[in-house]
Amino acid sequence: MQTEYKIETEFKCFVDYRTLLLDFKKIIKNNKLKFTRQREQILRELFSLRTHITPEELYQKIHDSYPKSKTGIATVYRTLLLLEKENFVTAIVSEKDAKRYELASKAHHDHIICKSCGLIVEFSNDDVEKIQEITANSLGFKVVGHSMQIFGICQKCQEKDNL
Repeated sequence: MQTEYKIETEFKCFVDYRTLLLDFKKIIKNNKLKFTRQREQILRELFSLRTHITPEELYQKIHDSYPKSKTGIATVYRTLLLLEKENFVTAIVSEKDAKRYELASKAHHDHIICKSCGLIVEFSNDDVEKIQEITANSLGFKVVGHSMQIFGICQKCQEKDNL
């Protein structure tokens, strides 16, 4: 029996930027913070990139897009931590580098990560989802969310290292 995998480099975002911005502003307000141009630059870059990015890479992208930006690296870190706490972004921890973030407004997917080069591939598989649900139910749990990361060596690295 052949298993079907949906492998994509980009899962579609469920919301448009305006809706995302309104939700972002609510989070900022609920945490008694000010909505600033710097925080909006962080959100705009996360939305436009739609990829897995480290805080340092995000900081650099902001300064590439907005050369006169006064957004500091500490603001990027604090904002990402707040958004992670609020489930607005999800963090992927690879063994290659630091946390990588992506917007949580994409369709559900899991990740397979190359331990050699750090490549992250998003995938979804209905059979995997069913097994997770069955496992949780058999242990008396109701699934409210999950994050799965598989680590391996990608084809390119295998060929390079003759694995």
